[in-house]
Amino acid sequence: MRPEELKAGGKATPAEERRAQSLGAAGPGSPRGIAKPAAAASEDTAAPGTGAPRTLLPGATIGVLGGGQLGRMMALAGSAMGYRFVALDPAPDAPCGQVTPQITAAYDDRDAARELARRADVITYEFENVDADVAALLTAESYVPQGSALLYTTQHRLREKAAIEAAGVPVAPYRKVSSLAELTAAAAELGLPCVLKTATGGYDGKGQAVIRQPEGLEAAFRQVAPGGSAGGSPPELVLEKFVAFKCEISVVAARSASGEVKSFPAAENIHVNNILHLSIVPARVPEEIQRRACGLAEQIVSGMNAVGLLAVEMFVTESGELFVNELAPRPHNSGHYTMDACITSQFEQHVRAICNLPLGDTSLLTPVVMVNVLGQHLDGAIQAVCTKEEAGNRLGVAPKLHIYGKTESKTGRKMGHINLLCKDTGDGLSWVEQTNLWRN
Repeated sequence: MRPEELKAGGKATPAEERRAQSLGAAGPGSPRGIAKPAAAASEDTAAPGTGAPRTLLPGATIGVLGGGQLGRMMALAGSAMGYRFVALDPAPDAPCGQVTPQITAAYDDRDAARELARRADVITYEFENVDADVAALLTAESYVPQGSALLYTTQHRLREKAAIEAAGVPVAPYRKVSSLAELTAAAAELGLPCVLKTATGGYDGKGQAVIRQPEGLEAAFRQVAPGGSAGGSPPELVLEKFVAFKCEISVVAARSASGEVKSFPAAENIHVNNILHLSIVPARVPEEIQRRACGLAEQIVSGMNAVGLLAVEMFVTESGELFVNELAPRPHNSGHYTMDACITSQFEQHVRAICNLPLGDTSLLTPVVMVNVLGQHLDGAIQAVCTKEEAGNRLGVAPKLHIYGKTESKTGRKMGHINLLCKDTGDGLSWVEQTNLWRN
């Protein structure tokens, strides 16, 4: 990483100035910490890498591993609270880098990671596929309240399922699979249909295949693990029993560094081509199921000692059972509705959690439907929201547009979202239908 790759100038950062004050006040040999004279720190600072909670007040600098849309929205929310941000991302014009200083370097660049640590008082990540070794390095050399253990767990589906079960929460029956023979045996044991997934990586439906008939086993194995039959290291796969679900819901829960826990209202999620299309809040399930889903999410975030946000995706069966599908240790697409419809947004809550502030009120202010804007919808969505249109007035729907600032618009790529504030979620769904942008 070269100095010219830093978007900020050569002046000392606020974090550096506070550390210099702290070292000057504390004397040689004192732990590197946040300067107590600065407004950005409280008296309960701790040495880097100890994991002890610190309270970081507005004025502190938050380093973000990842410069995508989640980092962008986090920086916008945190900046309104008075925090400074710096991001690390390999893309020169990353969405987060458009609104905050950016270090342009690869995620596994250790020099860049150390530069991020030098410029920040606290470090977080905005997506879970951050290099775990870099996260561990930062945890040892800086203050990363989320730590690297949560990343290590959630980057691997088998470890993640074991952690969910350890928290006393049910998941769909599953088996570890590393060969076609093991897949065949596991499918016979679990019964079809099943879903074969890679243990690591994969999102928005990538890295997985649904198996409905025995004759589809080999094709699914070759699709998900294309090199699995060519020798070498066996692939790490997981076979999950297909859950016949009534709907999918998710709950974003937050836990602060000192252990306070709160969850947001459950969102009902509808996917199209394995990409989230709609989030409907309140979810169209009985209130008892909504409460139970929030309780399970809080149970998991507490059981894993997570800090920050944890999104918990669940299946709801016809009989009202809940099975956890996946976790995401960060702000989540299905939580974007909170930006306009809740007293506290998920992004503000994440900042509060990692800075050890009291968590904000998560109450829902209005029913809302969040609809994703993909590349093929972008121009039409801007036109629909930024020009006078009849559907919103007729239905009593207030569309709130959020565009992510990605440099290239592609079919199927998330470019933004619209939060439809409404008196009834049916009106929001009618707006989506009548606007006619999401048919392609």
